[in-house]
Parts: sequence; C-alpha cells; structure tokens
Amino acid sequence: MAGKSNKPKNRRGLHNSTTSSSQPKDNVPASDSSKDDPNGVSHPSNPESTLPQTQNSAKQVGELHLYPVSVKTLGGDKLELQLNPGDSVMDIKQFLLDAPETCYFTCYDLLLHIKDGPTHHLEDYNEISQVADITTGACTLEMVAAAYDDRSIRAHVHRTRDLLSLSTLHTSLSTSLALHETGQNKAAKTGDVAKTEVSELDGLGFMEDVAGSLVKLLSPSSKEIKCVESIVFSSFNPPPSYRRLVGDLIYLDVITLEGNKYCITGSSKTFYINSSTGNILDPRPSRTSSEATTLVGLLQKISSKFKKAFREVMEQKASAHPFENVQSLLPPNSWLGLYPVPDHKRDAARAEDALTLSYGSELIGMQRDWNEELQSCREFPHTNPQERILRDRALYKVTSDFVDAAISGAVGVINRCIPPINPTDPECFHMYVHNNIFFSFAVDADLEQVSRKHASDSNSNIQGRNASRGSSEKLSNEILHGDGVVPSEKKFCGLNVVGDSVMESSPGSSETPLAESEQATYASANNDLKGTKAYQEADIPGLYNLAMAIIDYRGHRVVAQSVLPGILQGDKSDSLLYGSVDNGKKICWNEDFHSKVLEAAKRLHLKEHTVFDGSGNVFKLAAPVECKGIVGSDDRHYLLDLMRVTPRDANYTGPGSRFCILRPELIAAFCQAQGAERANGKPKPVGEANVSEKSPKGASVEEPTRTEANVAANSYGHQDVTNGGKVNMNPEECGLSSTQSFEEILFNPNVFTEFKLAGSQEEIAGDEENVRKASAYLVDIVLPKFIQDLCTLEVSPMDGQTLTEALHAHGINVRYIGKVANGTKHLPHLWDLCTNEIVVRSAKHILKDVLRDTEDHDIGPTISHFFNCFFGNGQAVGVRTTSTMQPKTPKKDQAVHQSSGRSSKGHAKWKGRASSRKNTSSYMNISSETLWSDIQEFSKVKYEFELADGARSRAKKMSVLRNLCQKVGITIAARKYDFNAATPFQTSDILDLQPVVKHSVPVCSEAKDLVEMGKVQLAEGMLSEAYTLFSEAFSILQQVTGPMHREVANCCRYLAMVLYHAGDMAGAIMQQHKELIINERCLGLDHPDTAHSYGNMALFYHGLNQTELALRHMSRALLLLSLSSGSDHPDVAATFINVAMMYQDIGKMNTALRYLQEALKKNERLLGEEHIQTAVCYHALAIAFNCMGAFKLSHQHEKKTYDILVKQLGEEDSRTRDSQNWLNTFKMRELQMNAQKQKGQALNASKAIDILKARPDLIHAFQAAAAAGVSGSSSSSVNKSLNATMLGESLPRGRGFDERAARAAAEVRKKAAAKGLLIRPHGVPSQTLPQLTQLLNIINSEMSPDTVNSKEAGEMKEVNGHPQDGMGNTKQEQSTTKQGDQAPVGLGTGLTSLDAKKQKTKQKAVA
Repeated sequence: MAGKSNKPKNRRGLHNSTTSSSQPKDNVPASDSSKDDPNGVSHPSNPESTLPQTQNSAKQVGELHLYPVSVKTLGGDKLELQLNPGDSVMDIKQFLLDAPETCYFTCYDLLLHIKDGPTHHLEDYNEISQVADITTGACTLEMVAAAYDDRSIRAHVHRTRDLLSLSTLHTSLSTSLALHETGQNKAAKTGDVAKTEVSELDGLGFMEDVAGSLVKLLSPSSKEIKCVESIVFSSFNPPPSYRRLVGDLIYLDVITLEGNKYCITGSSKTFYINSSTGNILDPRPSRTSSEATTLVGLLQKISSKFKKAFREVMEQKASAHPFENVQSLLPPNSWLGLYPVPDHKRDAARAEDALTLSYGSELIGMQRDWNEELQSCREFPHTNPQERILRDRALYKVTSDFVDAAISGAVGVINRCIPPINPTDPECFHMYVHNNIFFSFAVDADLEQVSRKHASDSNSNIQGRNASRGSSEKLSNEILHGDGVVPSEKKFCGLNVVGDSVMESSPGSSETPLAESEQATYASANNDLKGTKAYQEADIPGLYNLAMAIIDYRGHRVVAQSVLPGILQGDKSDSLLYGSVDNGKKICWNEDFHSKVLEAAKRLHLKEHTVFDGSGNVFKLAAPVECKGIVGSDDRHYLLDLMRVTPRDANYTGPGSRFCILRPELIAAFCQAQGAERANGKPKPVGEANVSEKSPKGASVEEPTRTEANVAANSYGHQDVTNGGKVNMNPEECGLSSTQSFEEILFNPNVFTEFKLAGSQEEIAGDEENVRKASAYLVDIVLPKFIQDLCTLEVSPMDGQTLTEALHAHGINVRYIGKVANGTKHLPHLWDLCTNEIVVRSAKHILKDVLRDTEDHDIGPTISHFFNCFFGNGQAVGVRTTSTMQPKTPKKDQAVHQSSGRSSKGHAKWKGRASSRKNTSSYMNISSETLWSDIQEFSKVKYEFELADGARSRAKKMSVLRNLCQKVGITIAARKYDFNAATPFQTSDILDLQPVVKHSVPVCSEAKDLVEMGKVQLAEGMLSEAYTLFSEAFSILQQVTGPMHREVANCCRYLAMVLYHAGDMAGAIMQQHKELIINERCLGLDHPDTAHSYGNMALFYHGLNQTELALRHMSRALLLLSLSSGSDHPDVAATFINVAMMYQDIGKMNTALRYLQEALKKNERLLGEEHIQTAVCYHALAIAFNCMGAFKLSHQHEKKTYDILVKQLGEEDSRTRDSQNWLNTFKMRELQMNAQKQKGQALNASKAIDILKARPDLIHAFQAAAAAGVSGSSSSSVNKSLNATMLGESLPRGRGFDERAARAAAEVRKKAAAKGLLIRPHGVPSQTLPQLTQLLNIINSEMSPDTVNSKEAGEMKEVNGHPQDGMGNTKQEQSTTKQGDQAPVGLGTGLTSLDAKKQKTKQKAVA
C-alpha cells in the first residue's frame, strides 16, 4: 500500500515524516492549494483558496463527491473539512497539515465519532469508507495527542523550523504586480486620470541589451521574518539513560528574540523548559514551568515577539496564492543565481541538516523498498475511474520519490561518499547499492584504455564485457554474468567469461571493443530509459519493469535503478527465462514469459519473429535479443535492458551507430499514415500518405494549444503533438487505439543488427523493407514537413529545449538537426537556433569530458576557463607549445557512437588524443582555438553538419550561455557579461553545478484524453462542453500529480481560453495566473512557456481595461523572450505588435508606431519581405494610421499587405479579400476627407471644435498624432514590406495560434461589417477605443461605413493582439456579431447563453 497514502505533493521542504506513521513520508511543507482544489478544503484565512471550489461543483462529473466533516483540533477549535469517502487517513492528516490552524501539530491520532454509535480509532492507511459512512453527515473527527518517539519528535522540530521560514513560499512576479496595482488603485481612486498616464515601459531596451537584462530576471526572495534567534539540538543530546526511562527524547537550545536562552526538553508527551544553566543538565522543569504539546505552543508562551512574528509569517503564507505554497516535486535547475551573492549567514539548523546528510535515505527507520512499492502500486485495481486515479497517484508519488532519492544517491556516488560493492574492479566499472537503489556508470570513455591497463588481470575481461553490456552494466547482468559482485562469485548458467572474444582482441586493435563498448554509452542508457517508458505505458499485467533514472553530474552519467528482488543473494542459475545475457550466444525462452512479451509487442508495433542463437537453435522472440526476462525472488516477471524497443534507423547503419533507433512517435505516425493509406484502398505515393496522416481530426484541433510541440501536454518524451501533421498519439495510445486497424504494420526490432535472423529470406527481406520504409518516411516526409512548419511558423520553437521537444514530438531524432539546419538556411532565426543548438550540444560533450577528469578543487576554475574559451578568447594556461593541440578533445567517443557509419579510423584518431591527456590538469590545456576546432569536428561527426566560419561570433549570445548552463547543470551569477572581452567570466561567477536528470515519471493518460477531447470541442466552438472536459481533466490531474505539474498548467491554459471566449475575463485571469505560477515553478522562470503565460495574462488584463498592468506583464514577457530566444525571433515581433495595440488603445500613438516599426523591421529581416507575417505588420500599421486619421498612409500600407497576400495566398483567399475591403475603406475615407476639405465643412468643423473645447486632452492627442504621422510615415514607407499574416493568420503563428478559429473570426467580422454592425472587443468598455477614433466617429457620423470601420479599427487591434497567444478569436467574434449593435456585456454570466449561438456558428468555425 506504499503509494496509496501519498497525497502530499511536496517533498523538498522536509526530510522526515510529519505523522507518526512508519511510512517514510517525507513531505510536508504547507501546500494549501494542493488540497484545496481537489478536495475543496477552504482555509478561512485564505480568500483565494476557495476559488477552485466554485469549479469543483461543475467539474466532478459524477466522480468525486465531497462531504463536510468537522474536526475538533488539539487546540480546541472546530475546523470543517470537505472529504471524499475514498480519502485515506493520511490524506486527512495532510489537509490538516495545510490548514493554518493545525499546521504545527504533527503527532496525533484521529478518532472518528459516529452519532449514537461507536468511536473508531483510525489507522493511517485506512480509507474512511472502510470505517464509516461519512455521507450521512453524522460523523465528526477529533485530533488526540499521541506520544512522540525519536523519529516523530525530530520530524516535529524540522516541521517547526520550516513553518518559521518563508523560504517555502515562491511568490510569482505576476502576483506582486497585481497586488501592487490594487494597492495603487486604492491610493488613487481617480481611475480615469490614472489610466491616461501609463508610464512607458522599457520593452525595446531589453532587446538591445539582453546581457544587461539578466540582472532583472531574479527578484530577491521574500524578506524573511525572524521569529526566534535560533533553535538547535543541544549538546546535552542524547539524553542520559536514566532520563530516557522517564521519557526524555531530545534537548533543544533556544534563543528568543528578546535574547533569553532556554534549554527545552522534548519528552514523549510534552515540550517544557528545564532548569539547566551552564554545562550541567538539570532536567527538572524550571520554576516558570511553561509546557505545551507542541514546540510552537511552548515558544508562544515564553516569547511575545515570537507570537507576533509567527502570526505575521502565517498571514503572509495565507495571503499568497495557494499554488505558491505548494512544493514542486522535481523543480527545474536554475541557471542563474542572485548577484551580488547574498551573505552566507550562520545557521546552526542548516549545519545540522547538512552534517546528517544521508544521500536520500531515511535517517531513522527502515529504508524504502522502491521496487516493491512500485510494483505493488502497479498491481492496484484499475477498473473504474476512482481506482485509476488512486493507482495513478500512487505510481506518480512513488516514482517521483524514487527519482528524488536517486538524484541524492547519484550525487553521493559521484562525490565518492558511497562505497562501491565491487571495490577491487577498475573504477569505471564500480557499482553501488544505496537506499535500495542500484547505481552504475554509463561508461564510455576510457573503456579500452582500462582494459589495456588491466590486460593481465583476468577479471578485466569480464568487467570490460559487462561495461559494454546493456545499458550501464545493469546489476542484473553483472550478477548474472558472475562478475564478482555476488560474494560467492556464482557464475550464471555456467558461463564464466562472456563475450571474451570481444574484449580479448589484442590490445592494439581498439576498434572491436569500441564498437562493442558503445553498448554502455550515453546513447544506450537513453534508449533503455525510452524502452522502459514504452513498456510501462503498454502496461501489460504480469510484466514488470524496474524504476529507472539517468543522472548527469560532473561529467559522469549514472544510471539509477530499483534493485531487482533476489539479485543480490543466492543462486541465479534459473532466474533468466527470456532473452540473452551474452549477445545472443545463448538465448533463453519461456512460454509464459513469451506470451506476456508478445502482448506488449502488439501495443508497441513489434513483430514476433525467429532468431538463431550461437549454436544454431531457433527461438521465437517478440523483443530485442539482448533484452533479459528475469524472474525475481518475488516471482514477478521483469523485463530489463530494453535498448531497442523501436527498430534501428536504416539511414544510420555503419559502425558506431548501433544505438541509432527510430523514435516511438515516428513509428506511431508511420503506422497511422500506412493505415490511412490502406483504409483508402489505393496505395498512394508516400508523399501523399503524409497528407492523409496529417489531417486527421487532431490536426485542426491542436491549434489552440501552442503550435509548438513544446507545450505539448506532457513534459516527458511523448508529447501530444500539436497541429500540422504531427501525429497526435503516444506510442501507447497508438498501440491501444489502433491495433485493430493497423495490425499488419509490425516491425522486427532485430533487423540490421548483428543477430542472425531465422525465417525465410522473403520474410527477412520484408522486415527489412518495413524498417527501410519507416526510415525513408522520416527523411522524405516528416523532415521536409517539419522544416516547412518551421518556415511558416506553424511550429515556432524559441530555444534549444523547445526545438528538441518539437523534433521529438514529430518523431525526429536530434541527430537529424544538421539536416533541419540546412533546410532553414534562408531564415536567420531558425538557422541561428539550429546551429547554436549543434554548437551547444558539441560543447556540452567536450565540457563533460573535461569535468570528468577535473579534481574537486578545480571545478570552478575549469568551468570559467571553458566558458572564456567558448565565449571569449581564452588561452591555454602556461602550457608547453608542443602539447597544445593534443590534450584537448578528451575522449570524444560519444561523438562517434552515433556517427553515420563512418569508418572506425575516426575512432582511433579521437582515442589516441585522449590518452595523452591524463597527466596534467586537462582544463589548463584548452584554448579558444582548440575548443572551437573540436566543436567543429564533433558537429561534423555526430550531426553531419559543417559549422560555418561565423558560428563562433554568432554564439556570443545570452541564449547560448543559458542553453549550455541548462544542459550541464551550471548556475552562474546573474550579472551583466561582456561577451566582447577576452575573458568574460571569473571563477566567482560560477555559483553551482547541479545534477541534470532524465526520468520516466508516469503521466495520467486519462486526463490527457480528456484534454484532447476538450481541444476538439473548443475548436468547434462548443464552449460549455470544452469547459466541462478541461475542468474534469484538471480535477483528475490535481488528484494524481498535485497542482505543480506542467499538465495541470496546460489545463489551466485551456480553461482560461474557454472563459476568455465566454467573456469571463476575471475567470480567465484566475486560470491564467495558475498556469503562470505552475510554469514558473515546473519549467523555470525564463522558459518560453512562462514568457507566453505572461503574454496571455497581459492580453486578459488589457481586456479588463487594466492597460498598465497589461503592459507590465508584456514587459516581463519581452524580457523572458529576449533571454530564451534573443531579440531576433518572430515571436518577439508578434509581442511587439501586441504591445503596440495596447499603447494605441490608450492613445499613445507615438509609442505604438515605434513598436510597430520595430516589429516590421524584425519580420522583414527574419522572414523576408514576402512573408505573411510581414503583411500582418503592414496591416497593423495601416490600422494605426487610420486611427490617427492619416488615411493616405493607411492606404499605402494596406496596399503592401494586399500585394503580399495575393502573392502568397492568391486572390480568392478570404484574407486577401478582407485586405481588399480594407483598401476600399481607406480609399473611401481619404476621398471623403478631401471632399470635406473642399466643401469647407463648416458644420463638421464647428462640431469638432466644440468637442475639442470640451476635451482638451484630445488636442494633445491630435498634436502627438500629427508628429507621429510625419515621423512614422517617412520611416515606414522606407521599410519595405516584410513578414506577416493577415487578419485570420493575423498574429504570429508562434505558439498555438488557432488558424481556423482566426479565419472564422475574420469571416464573421467581414459579414458583420457588410451588414453595418458594430464590432468591438467584448468586455472592453468603449473608452479603450482610442479617443481619436471616437472623435473621427463623431466627425464622420454621416458616413455609415466609417462608423463601422472606425469601430472595426479598434477591433482589429484585438485581432492582432490575441491569436499569437493561443486565443483564436472565433468565439469572441461569434458572440459579438450575434449581439448586433451592443457591446457584448454580461457574456460571462453563464456559458449556457452561448448554446444557441454555438449551433449557428459552428459551420463557420469549421469552414
């Protein structure tokens, strides 16, 4: 039952249990919201925490019913909890831990009183429903103090320290901006005046000085409130034996803020002050004899300052957004640290924690049996939704805890704090068991050197063989091989030295071992993790996998796995039932095992096939030959070493490319394409197969999500792929949903390998042909389509991480990035993005090699020297000229592992250099020249990409530095770096080196399916249905993962979008704010998704007419974009257009024009003068000039828009026709204006003069407009028209822009204009339309088209504003048009009001 209880989603803050349970439940920091939402616990002191409840009622869709139960607390208060009968007692304790009234009680029992019935004592692992029926309302709970023991009293002290600190509170900048704004509004109640004086923000400044903007990214953490000087374990500990016998457990020394020193005894019942002074223990209670059951209670009695400060701390935590209190399970590494570095202050408590460092294991009590926990969670029943939620939650919790423990253990292993279990072997083959986790190195560096060194040592053959076996010489095979790990040195199956033919090749020939040694490389560990994930997702009953994580730290790659039961003890001779430990010489087979593997194979598109073993016997397998099926001592069937769960990539078959396999996403896409082709009955040329595959329902549904794979719902490898023809399936979905239709397409995983296939020649040829077809599909269809999507901005990655995610989501391996780069040469931002990613990846491998050989005391100097060589012009330090060239290029074999079939001579060359380097401190020998020549060589070998000469100067960018730091886990000081200096970095700039982790934490497939269905409904305009689906997904995810997960952020984003379209701006802001907080915490402060969250927030605030707040959010979005992508990116130009629209709405035309000009320049430079995005810029400028009454300029700019659209889309496209209409409108206005001038329009003039007299602010606006008209027009006409999209496409196709919706919006708008209806952005009060426009409306009131169009001008801005951030305007438009002349007020009242409109407009949306 290990996982079931684990509601708490927050481990980081506490390393110990808060309950007296025996389960190591190390997770306690206040997480108000994690319980608020799913279970509706409302904390009276936290107004926000009740928000989620309002949705719960609608959400649960018959799944979760909450019932009120009152709790009598230890303090005597009454507290009401909302509980579900399925909640366990542990869950209730977690809720109580989050409630301000009970957060400091950690050691108590719960009694359940039933009215007129018995009283039950609740056990931690019980579900309430097992004990009583809470639905009747006749139940109450009571907290009863329990006795402390050693473990629980330490936990209590830790918990108390945590409560007194604000370090667990992560305030988002957005929250503080909003609070600041409300504060200002209270101060200045004069709304209108305040609104007109919005200060101009430094948006363009960030773009010009990206390095300088680093400083602005980090806000200093919230100011600590001091409650007490110190609380430390006293040096009287441990209590003498005679005091133990009367219940003393612990002594604490406390100094209060008043300066009083107290020695406190913690006994099994209470905390009290003893009489000790000086150096002698006097255990008697002191005369003041204060005592309390909790430490907080006692401190409140003895210190009034403590009482006051503690109340402040609790208030501050309560006033934060609930999500800001929740701990994130696996928070991202931050690549920036505060600068100047904050002072390091004395903190005895911190010192104690560090000295009791246990590398992830429990200090007291039993170690967790990770494997048993994981497998028993897998065995939970999962027949109905509630059971599935419980199972998913348990699996998520156990896996996350495992990854966390694995990271701690791996750091201990690499820092040599944990001893190996085979200390006599060469160091790179050491294995470790700590905290029930097995650690081994993914060796790839000095493999054959070691084997030469130890040539005389008979053991080395076994070892070398093992190292190259499977991923990271897994424990299983080591022991199965009998390589001396098991004390009795049992040899498995009588095989003593396996594969000696490989390792005993003469020391001179480095090629054979090398080809083999790749088995143990980085690549195989990666593949093994992917394979393990695939089998976990296939979820075959009775077939088990080990928990696994890969940790990269200080240049080493450590593979962590749960320990296979029984592997460390006893005779293994009968445990291997399936597969081979010696590369196919001897193959084992078992009927029962085979049936389970076959079941999984069907879901993974693997074919049952036959192979020969070394003796010529034929076996029928449905998995790679080198996988191992082992029966553990728990009688479960385990499948290990899953390095080739997808077939080899037929485009890479030479030596050194053994682990180049196809991605599961590609296999799923290929099967779908083939299936569609067969369904249509006529085999199409492959080219067209693609089309059918790209246009399943999913394609258009995806748009509202980011067009970029990186948002794809899930943070792990398999993303739901967003629009434009990526397939929308995880391997497992593809398997489950489509086995019926594509049963025939199965791949043999052992073709193109060294294993001998049995079966007829035709069959083998057919299998090879299948794999060749899939590989060709990747190169001929998927790659060109992906490159095309990049060029049309359908997919718009911002940085290396989002580019990698986009590639993977399309099923493209990163080794193809060179081809992508070559395909995007004509677009500077993509060319830069790809080449910089190649440079960073190459540099990462070199840096890891250098770090691996660096002594502990040299790490800081090494990294700063490496950075200076990479970004500046670093010279080798005091090196003899003879050796400059050699030493660098440490063991670059990784480069070769995936080289596309290049000859092995290359290997020998790289290896030779490596060996000469060992003696000196290697980093001293690097200079800029050697480093860059190595990077060029590496990129040539690994990515088949020739770096251009300019690559080095191009890499001098913040975004490259950020990317490299993130990939290696480096934290640097957030100061301004001068990349033009020879040595931009000092050793003091390197603040930390953190482990970088890959893991297979499971995701909740049920919620993902709901989100997919919701997206379909949203695209069709079915708002209330979409809302229900997204809410349900949100509710399930909240229960499974807690709020801190990027899937939850995804749901919040869609909910915000639905509410926005329904006109409920405030609700949209609430959901968007949640998404923003989760993204900041789970993805990082400067992740592109976080930037887009700020952009969305800005647009929503703008919709509420809070322009200043909107601009502040925009400013932050620009800062984040400048860090992740640099200033040259179409998304930045798109954001500029949005900013311009906001300035335009508050009448700051000068500023608006400046941003529009800047956007135009960017798009022309990046995308070309003929790109649709350039047309968008021209159109936005036309609207701006129209607002200023400069109709001639409007006409000129709209003409350029029209010309581009005709060229790109043809005259028949709706967007081109729209542009034509605008042209006519502008022309007409210009003529009217001239006509009026000639008539000497006395009437209008007098009307205008009266208005101007009444509104002096308009006079200023006109003057500004005139000035801008002059300056703007000259520069704008010079700028040739460059990139853009029109109306429908209007805004940056960057992220998740819903093209269909926008086109529909344009249609609606056009029809409305034709009928003479007024359209205005809903929810935007009329004063947001620029005052100039109002004036023009009045002046031109005789001409009806103008009235329409000037309103429309205002509306246009919004069009330009929203789509980029994933809000297709369809729904907004539908609602506005239907309401005819009225602004759509009150749409937010209920989603039901949309139903009638929905039906009518659905056809348009789909059009």
